[in-house]
Amino acid sequence: MSQPIDLRSDTVTRPTPAMRRAMAEAEVGDDFYGEDPTVNRLESRAAELFAREAALFVPSGSMGNLLAIWCWTDRGQEVVCDSRSHSYVHEMGAMSAIAGVMPHTVASSDGILTWDRIAPHVHTGGGYYAPTGLIELESSHNLAGGTVYPPEVIADVAAHAHAAGLKIHLDGARIFNAAVALGKSVTEITPSVDSIMFCLSKGLGAPVGSLLVGPREFIAKARVRRRILGGAMRQAGVLASAALVALEESPKILARDHENARFLAEGLAQIPGILLDATKVATNIVIFDLDVRTTAAAFAAALRERGVICAVFGPQTIRMVTHYDVDRAAISRALETIRAVL
Repeated sequence: MSQPIDLRSDTVTRPTPAMRRAMAEAEVGDDFYGEDPTVNRLESRAAELFAREAALFVPSGSMGNLLAIWCWTDRGQEVVCDSRSHSYVHEMGAMSAIAGVMPHTVASSDGILTWDRIAPHVHTGGGYYAPTGLIELESSHNLAGGTVYPPEVIADVAAHAHAAGLKIHLDGARIFNAAVALGKSVTEITPSVDSIMFCLSKGLGAPVGSLLVGPREFIAKARVRRRILGGAMRQAGVLASAALVALEESPKILARDHENARFLAEGLAQIPGILLDATKVATNIVIFDLDVRTTAAAFAAALRERGVICAVFGPQTIRMVTHYDVDRAAISRALETIRAVL
């Protein structure tokens, strides 16, 4: 039986041979005590890439986002974020359950929050309003179909936020995809935000982990709170070694994932029964709706039976994500299967 074509997410990527070799040969210590040399190298390299003072290796992007929210805010405050942000939709209400803050969501059609959209929702406290404690942005934006923040929009939001005494956290789970789409480095597109979380286990292909980068004092606080969450690890250099390979090598091939996503989107747009504007696909995420008498769940089940795996994102909505484990030939086969199913 042939290998399924798995387009659920770029989290399904498998470690490359180079990553596996690095894991087998990793120099390790006890990261809880700050003694794992490979983790220390990874954190230093991440801080360098983003021109920040320090970085923290965490098991997941959700933990990285939670730590940022928790460290920047006080209990009872609000976090202004997009209504489809990952922190609000897909992180189990952690900001409220653990950090003690409330999301204040702002709707957008494209996942991009300009300051004009944010400003009416910023509260200084007093009256009946909880004070705003943090603004969170997401780039690329998962549920908006991989849209990317223009650097000038981030800079404008940050300028106004800082003038109001507020910090900006960037959920950059796929920030390297955003950078490739913009033709810039991650440093060039994130200079004005106060902290950034990015994932190693999505398009970069490492098996586990994310990094939180920011000021040294902020990262020291996050390191303590990582322990509270049970996120401190021991001989984590085995994981960090693969992450170092991913950090250096994988950004070079992300453009291919974007090209494959556009190829997929253009093919899907030509299939009757699918609603999709292929011109809006900016990175490696393709989200489309079904205009046929079937549900997304039934459609996904029929595809899976034929060896194509996708994600259901609504009653009629499907998400597909390209990555380095699915080549152009596999996407062509997926399109043939979709045509047959519809």
